[in-house]
Amino acid sequence: MDLTALARANPDHWSKATAIRALTLDAVAAANSGHSGMPMGMADVATVLFEKHLKFDAANPLWPDRDRFILSAGHGSMLIYSLLHLTGYEQFPIEELKNFRQMGARTAGHPENFLADAIETTTGPLGQGIANSVGFAMAEEMLRAQYGAKVVDHHTYVIAGDGCLMEGVSQEAITLAGRHKLSKLIVMWDNNNITIDGPVSLSDNTDQVARFKAAKWHVIEIDGHNPDEIDAALTEAKASDLPTMIACKTHIALGHAAQDTSKGHGALTDADQMAEAKKAYGWTTGPFEVPADVKSAWEEIGKRGADVRRAWEERFDQMPRAKRETFNRALALDAPKKMSATIKAFKKQVSETAPKIATRAASEKALEVLNPILPETVGGSADLTGSNNTKTSDLGVFDVDNRGGRYVYWGIREHGMAAAMNGMALHGGIRPYGGTFMCFTDYARPSMRLAALMQVPTAFVMTHDSIGLGEDGPTHQPVEHLAISRSTPNTYVFRPADAVETAEAWEIAFTSKTTPSVLSLTRQGLPTVRLEHKNNNLTEKGAYVLADAEGKRQVILIATGSEVHVALAARDLL
Repeated sequence: MDLTALARANPDHWSKATAIRALTLDAVAAANSGHSGMPMGMADVATVLFEKHLKFDAANPLWPDRDRFILSAGHGSMLIYSLLHLTGYEQFPIEELKNFRQMGARTAGHPENFLADAIETTTGPLGQGIANSVGFAMAEEMLRAQYGAKVVDHHTYVIAGDGCLMEGVSQEAITLAGRHKLSKLIVMWDNNNITIDGPVSLSDNTDQVARFKAAKWHVIEIDGHNPDEIDAALTEAKASDLPTMIACKTHIALGHAAQDTSKGHGALTDADQMAEAKKAYGWTTGPFEVPADVKSAWEEIGKRGADVRRAWEERFDQMPRAKRETFNRALALDAPKKMSATIKAFKKQVSETAPKIATRAASEKALEVLNPILPETVGGSADLTGSNNTKTSDLGVFDVDNRGGRYVYWGIREHGMAAAMNGMALHGGIRPYGGTFMCFTDYARPSMRLAALMQVPTAFVMTHDSIGLGEDGPTHQPVEHLAISRSTPNTYVFRPADAVETAEAWEIAFTSKTTPSVLSLTRQGLPTVRLEHKNNNLTEKGAYVLADAEGKRQVILIATGSEVHVALAARDLL
């Protein structure tokens, strides 16, 4: 690459993009670890995106109608940290960049959503970000249908690398996005042909352009270092009625001795090579120093969205009061006032009628009374709707011609479903839940773990939770899966004994703000064991005494789920 020609052709752009590259080199060198190459290669794309297209206000990172920026290739975290510092986000002073990858810093080795307001999702496990982005885009469509385009009208932008597209979950994600024509989803592929082990051709020869086209995406191929081509591609992408993939041909570690090599993927810390790279860029300041004019130009970009945000606030204030209150309540993950009374009434009815019912069916009955008072819930199933009992009569089906539908047919995509549900929860304004068989926790597990790590209240409905699953046999029989979920930090695991406990589990799941839930539900019918109505949510205790001894205790029987009625029968015998 002729860096001098690039600089001469677009000097203002070049200086801003070079700030990203220089800060990346400085931070990785200071930490003596990290990934330099991707931020250096994608600096031009990111600069054009933030300067000319991304709708954001650095002074208000949680503005609900901001565009979402997702760095799916999370190892290149210095790209987003540099951008947040340069554009003036209060949480990212230069000290944070100097503490890159250090304990207690916001600038973790991979972006962590809970460390900073402007980081939309936790990425690092490749493929998760692009799969999250489908949920972000679906949430935007749903909320726009509910509240109108004057209040909800934004894009989701993703930077994904070769590794993201190799991961299997990316196929689940892109085919789902293509099926639903998520036109406000724009993925920028860092097409640098390099992985840790060497060139991509060592392990893959997929025609990614053809692959995305086959999934019904709009695809544009550009030089990822030409700002005019980048700008034109983003403009074209926003006008498309399909999701768009922009294939950005780039050079990893641009301008460094390690350019276009697998070494360029990782930490570039050699002092002499760093000095040579900065010299080639025309960068003359010391470590972590950005010339005042360059920093000022970036800060103006960070302020550009303030007027747009204020105009949005005026439109929002003109909405009917009830809609505004619902919007804000859902965004804050607060439960409606009538939810508690609704649950209590449902529990009382169950205790009085004492049905024998599978907890998967009890779950559907609880959702039938909860979904109408929670317009933010979005249900779904990975092609097991009739078995998971996740669809209630009021939801409607989300589709190209019904963006207001609140039920998603996810298809046979357990991993993609879980990741997209996380994206919905992270977007805000949506409480997603989705079902599959409990043994298929194996397929959804990476995203279930990340829900816990990211502190989002995604609800995973896992039915057929025991040997009572029917005739399907060992391939569908969960054995270790309950233990896997129970051993995951920050995860609620509910294995209700009857319809009363099932309702209580949903009450906890739908009031949680920072913890995901796993509902372990039966296929077989279970008798009602909570025959005495209690207003209090006993499930919330974690464990409680259901039936005490009549005399001196000699044995304590402990059970959950489908074994509780067996334990009660054993108590009667004893």
